[in-house]
Parts: sequence; structure tokens; C-alpha cells
Amino acid sequence: MDKKLLTILCCPITHRELGLAQAELLQSVNERIRAGGLNNREGRPLTGELQEALVTSDGKLLYPVADGIPVLLEGEAVGLDQLGEH
Repeated sequence: MDKKLLTILCCPITHRELGLAQAELLQSVNERIRAGGLNNREGRPLTGELQEALVTSDGKLLYPVADGIPVLLEGEAVGLDQLGEH
């Protein structure tokens, strides 16, 4: 993910800054995906593990990054409250 791009991106829902999700968070998210218990805001379960993701500055929402391109659609956002630790 281009670091310059990160300086201009923001969450389309909260308008908060976005940052790259750290490895620990991605690991927790991917464990939950493998267990079949993580849904996006549209209610669809995530099925593929994430290699990269963006997270809001308050740590509440996560957006997948597909092939280096952030998917900043409201329905694709994932509420991190589903992890139980956020």
C-alpha cells in the first residue's frame, strides 16, 4: 500500500483517518474468518483471508485491501467489535 495514498484516504462512514492494519490485528481477523464468524456491514461473511487491510484511527472499522487497492465501500467495512477484543 502506497504510504502517500494513506495520507489522503479516510473512512467513508466516520471520516476518520485510516492506517495499515498491524500483523496482530490481521492475524485475529483471519482466525475469525477461518472460523466462519466475521461479516461485513452488509451481513455477508468474509471467506478469504486478508493479506492487507486498513483500519480507522479509532480501531472500530476495517477495510480490506485487494491487490493493493483499498476497498472503501461502506458495505465492505468490517466492524471490529465482532472480534470481541475491540
